[in-house]
Amino acid sequence: MSDTLYDVVIIGAGPAGIQAAIHASRKKTRVLMLGRIENSALYGAHIENYAFVGGVTDGCDILRVGIEQAETFGTEVSPEDVLKISQEAELFLLTLETGREIMTRSLIFAMGVSKKKLKVPGENDFAGRGVSYCVDCDANFYRGATVAVTGDRSAAVDGALTLLNYAAKVYLVGDRLSVSPELLSRLEESEVEWIQDTITAIKGEHAVTSIQLDRGEPIVTDGIFIELGSKGALELATQIGVLLDTESFKYIQTNANRETNIPGIYAAGDIIGPPYQMAKAVGDGCVAGMAAATYARSLRRRQQTEQA
Repeated sequence: MSDTLYDVVIIGAGPAGIQAAIHASRKKTRVLMLGRIENSALYGAHIENYAFVGGVTDGCDILRVGIEQAETFGTEVSPEDVLKISQEAELFLLTLETGREIMTRSLIFAMGVSKKKLKVPGENDFAGRGVSYCVDCDANFYRGATVAVTGDRSAAVDGALTLLNYAAKVYLVGDRLSVSPELLSRLEESEVEWIQDTITAIKGEHAVTSIQLDRGEPIVTDGIFIELGSKGALELATQIGVLLDTESFKYIQTNANRETNIPGIYAAGDIIGPPYQMAKAVGDGCVAGMAAATYARSLRRRQQTEQA
């Protein structure tokens, strides 16, 4: 068990996560926000429809100001990705890409929902027939098979390592990896074959049979996992039984306080559904941040009373 215990941990450093951090920190709780602002959809956007912000403002500037505000109120900020989440009694255990583990009384999912695509020939044709976007969801279908994973961040490396428990052969295709030294070391010491190249096409007949590389020979494979970026909110949420919406299974289901079906876990921003606007994300973050902090403070008082 980790000896680092927070009241509120927020996954995601976009407008929802930052606003949640500001409100949670102001309630005298220990808050950690995990994520990189450059991963937010707002980072490369230009804003002119947000109240109180005149003219056209770069999203990256808005995010940087928000981070500074959160830190001023006491939020700890770390660019680490989360690889796994589990529940231990009334606390949540998070495993980060550096290998360290932290505990928290409450948790807020504040990441987007879109899955990045490779945009190469064959990707759409073989979706669900050898092309997958979630190792945690589909690894079991490739027991004893040959599989490839592509991506340059923690999701791809962690996915390739996970697939070693299922597949007979695992390739990782990625030109440059932007991960922690600890995660890179685990990859280099594993049986995953890392190919420093890019995929230009996915081929097959009724299902995937190979992938074409930009500079190398084709790789014969039974499947390709496209894991671009960090672990998505849906993958992490479903690890611990958070319910999704029953119509599309694309969003996390919450109540008016932005709490999920699991006490202590909240969600805000694009991950709970449209419209995908900064104004809505900020509002969601405000509600989730205050609710999570209130929950964590109540739990902390009870735990302290029980220990006394």
